Amino acid sequence: MSAPTSTYPSPDDAEQAFYDAFAHSDLEAMMSVWSEDEETVCVHPGGSRFTGLAAIRESWKQLFETGMKFQVRTSSVVKTHSALVAVHSLLQHVSVEGDDTMTPPLITTNVYTRGPRGWQLLVHHTSPAPDTSGLMMQESPRTVH
Repeated sequence: MSAPTSTYPSPDDAEQAFYDAFAHSDLEAMMSVWSEDEETVCVHPGGSRFTGLAAIRESWKQLFETGMKFQVRTSSVVKTHSALVAVHSLLQHVSVEGDDTMTPPLITTNVYTRGPRGWQLLVHHTSPAPDTSGLMMQESPRTVH
């Protein structure tokens, strides 16, 4: 495994690189985003937790080897930043190229750390969004005068 050489001046740059690598099924670009810390964690939607770069690399390799091309869009990003850590909570919209099926969004948390190579991904956790279609929205209480 070759050492990553990319540097990311901001968490947003690292996040953009992550989603570009995902959309292009580019394993080397994907791994360049990840922190070299062995405590890295990746959880795919409905899948297992992978800890450490070797396990994370293998999980993405297997996904990319399916030959599917993914279209990825993000929305509803909530960001929290400090000098050394950034947390992005967002909705991830993933579809397979050529499949027009509308899939529900995925809830994603990305944690970035700042180190010698700039900002890098430490944790990527994605879960299926719960089905809220059956929930009734409660109206605000009304006051009658």
